[in-house]
Amino acid sequence: MSRWRHNWVMPISVLVALLLGLLPLPDSLAPFRPYWLALVVAYWVIEKPDSAGLGFAFVCGLLADLAIGGVLGEQALRLTVMAFILDRFRARLRFFPLSQQSLAIGVLLLNDRIVSAAIHLALGEPQLPGLFWWAPVLSALLWAPLYLLFDAIRLGRRAR
Repeated sequence: MSRWRHNWVMPISVLVALLLGLLPLPDSLAPFRPYWLALVVAYWVIEKPDSAGLGFAFVCGLLADLAIGGVLGEQALRLTVMAFILDRFRARLRFFPLSQQSLAIGVLLLNDRIVSAAIHLALGEPQLPGLFWWAPVLSALLWAPLYLLFDAIRLGRRAR
């Protein structure tokens, strides 16, 4: 019964992350938008690897590509690369303190920006402005509260 009760958390979290990615921001704040979907996918790949793996990351990326626009398959590739790295180091990363997890997530999201820049370079697309490289820092700072919130919801505890 408990298992059935919390099956809604994963799809709802992906939907909310997609909606947060679509939320309009002023031009001055847009470069600092956290990559919400990557944070959500990272959480599920770390905590539920049997349900969320490379296929999950790829499908989430395709949904984001369709919702947000841009190069079809770019976010799918970026999220799949991130999920592959997370899956490879999941056993170690899962037992890091949240501060070290945040740092690791920040490095993964910096890698995500590098993959995005490589895709844009290969396709002749314009590169993102320099301020967009600050978004992984903000995302890393948001990792700990997001992790604690998802853990509380998934495990059925009250967040404190």
